[in-house]
Amino acid sequence: MKKKILLIQPTPYDQHGQLVKKSRLYFVGLALPLLAALTPEEYEVELCYETIEEVPFDTDAELIGISSMGHAVMRTIDIAKRFKELGKTVILGGYMVSLMPEEAKKYGDSVMIGDAEETWTEMLADHEKGELKPFYKKKLTKLTTPLPRYELLLKKRIGNFLPVQAGRGCPKTCSFCSVYCLYRGQYLKREIPEVIRDIKRVRELGFKQFLLLDDNIFSDREYAIELCGEISKLKMKWMTQCSIDISKDEELLDIIAKSGCYVLSFGLESISKESLLSMNKAWADPLKYAEQMRIIRKHGIDISTEMVVGADGDTLDSIRETAKFISDNRVAVPRFYILTPIPGTQYFDEMREEDRIYNHDIYSYNSCEAVHVPKNMTPEELTEAYWELYNNVYTVRSILKRTVFTGNFLRRPFRSLFYFGVNMFYRSQIKKGIVPNII
Repeated sequence: MKKKILLIQPTPYDQHGQLVKKSRLYFVGLALPLLAALTPEEYEVELCYETIEEVPFDTDAELIGISSMGHAVMRTIDIAKRFKELGKTVILGGYMVSLMPEEAKKYGDSVMIGDAEETWTEMLADHEKGELKPFYKKKLTKLTTPLPRYELLLKKRIGNFLPVQAGRGCPKTCSFCSVYCLYRGQYLKREIPEVIRDIKRVRELGFKQFLLLDDNIFSDREYAIELCGEISKLKMKWMTQCSIDISKDEELLDIIAKSGCYVLSFGLESISKESLLSMNKAWADPLKYAEQMRIIRKHGIDISTEMVVGADGDTLDSIRETAKFISDNRVAVPRFYILTPIPGTQYFDEMREEDRIYNHDIYSYNSCEAVHVPKNMTPEELTEAYWELYNNVYTVRSILKRTVFTGNFLRRPFRSLFYFGVNMFYRSQIKKGIVPNII
């Protein structure tokens, strides 16, 4: 009889303490299928995505692996506690516990810090011998992975695309970013044939789209051009995220669009240059954002953005102006977060040194309530302005302007209606006091 491992991706709690549940999970995490692929054949692996299914606390698996991402780490801890009470061996991983490994160890038997490619099988072998170490950590020097076990996802209520990874880490050095704090500017790319192998597997399983996971895929131009050339042969649609300065290279944008990319997501962060400087993002120029997005859309690529409020250059007026910026620039899918000093990040250290941590209960951090003292407003004013921003951006008028009345409706009506539907769903969540998320 095979030994069994249960791998869990927790769902976050909403602002009311309720688990976020959905009928379908569109943005499926890659970590669990990848860990399943790294697991020796003598193990049976079960995956659980809590957003769309219940955690099987009655499982016969002896070893439980739980991921941590964003403020879903609070649920990670609660699940870990429950399984520990049931006598299971609990392994914690993911970027949140990697930022706070000593704290995470209080709730599990072992913590996987950072990347698991070099340490997962070592942990399993140690567990078999009864010699489990409290922490496992080994820095990658080359990024290569087996084919993720996508087939384990097929019977789950997921969307119409699967994730494929091209690179890991990021060459940028934004102080608030967990990716920077884990990788410190290190950026590793997979060999292109390996990436294409995964995309082909996604296509074999019947999917016509994929999400390319990479924090800045186009930072290496030659790599990007070669990869897009290979993707073009597969006749698939795809999405990814990158830096807004991709707009400077229209030849590359044309190559990207022709290869099937139809959505790019950008972390614009702020329309305030002072705020960007305070986040070590001096390379970005908010005065150029409008023209940069116009150039990107000109190539038939739609835009999704993520922004934060509460940085040192932000004022109540600039936060209000952000709503107009989003509407005027017809951003298809905008999301916002309150700048939060996550323990383990450079930004947290800066706020602590300046005695600007307002809420010291790190387990209550949720990115929609201010936990630090901003320079130009009170924490309470920041939280109120944040929700006002979301409500202003997600009025029916703004949604129509950004999704339907864009000049693209006649050319791409189904895509426009899809964005309209996503926005209306987000609007319904905001009206309930729930922050939209990408799960």
